[in-house]
Amino acid sequence: MVGPQRPQIVLFGSSIVQYSFTDGGWGATLADIYSRTADIIVRGYAGWNSRFALKVLDQVFPKDAVIQPSLVIVYFGGNDSMDPHPSGFGPHVPLSEFIDNMRQIGEHLLGLSDKTRVIFLTPPPMNEKQIQIVFGGMVKGRSNERCRPYAEALLNLCREINVKGVDIWTAIQQQDDWLNSCFTDGIHFTAKASEIVLKEILKAVREADWKPSLYWKSLPVEFPFDFGVPNSITLCDLELNRNMRYEPDTVSLCEQELTRNEQLESPPPTARL
Repeated sequence: MVGPQRPQIVLFGSSIVQYSFTDGGWGATLADIYSRTADIIVRGYAGWNSRFALKVLDQVFPKDAVIQPSLVIVYFGGNDSMDPHPSGFGPHVPLSEFIDNMRQIGEHLLGLSDKTRVIFLTPPPMNEKQIQIVFGGMVKGRSNERCRPYAEALLNLCREINVKGVDIWTAIQQQDDWLNSCFTDGIHFTAKASEIVLKEILKAVREADWKPSLYWKSLPVEFPFDFGVPNSITLCDLELNRNMRYEPDTVSLCEQELTRNEQLESPPPTARL
């Protein structure tokens, strides 16, 4: 472990998590946004369902760990919601079992510490025609109609166990031309879809009443930008604009740092005689 110790944000899930650090991926952009404030840790396992997640839950998130994550963002459900395979094998998990599995995952994570927060991402939609074109007969049994009840039931569970839910199934479908612009293969995300997911996650974190807040602009910046060196490169100017694409209406970390430095450098008031 390198220092200083920062809050840890863990991404836990199947391929939507594992591939989130590809070009323009939502995980990579999240790491960029939280640079100097928190560490993003990826635990993604392509092809997995919620059953597999339960098998490794204690290993990935041991309850006796010295340092526990501040936030865990969880995604499972796309593979669970596939049609059952005639052989009885395959990734399909019945809806009732999926919800029970996610309940166990949520309760385990919430029990790691009194400051560990959890966000569940719903299964996203998909482009069924694109899946057929890219994979042919190799990938069968995926459809929006199969995915929808899993997304809806997961959001109900979130309200029940006090976990933040992010409805990416709906958010992506609200975009113009989402079928043609949001998927690389009908399942996995383009940069545009990742941007949608990212904005929904940031909105959920910003609006959460967590204490302390885990919103990136509420977290302390690690070390000063320039240690007050005169005429140094204005890194603050870069910081002012770096993430305006995602959150244009908020105060930047640099502005917070400037205000803090001004307060530290202000001379003490002159005592009255």
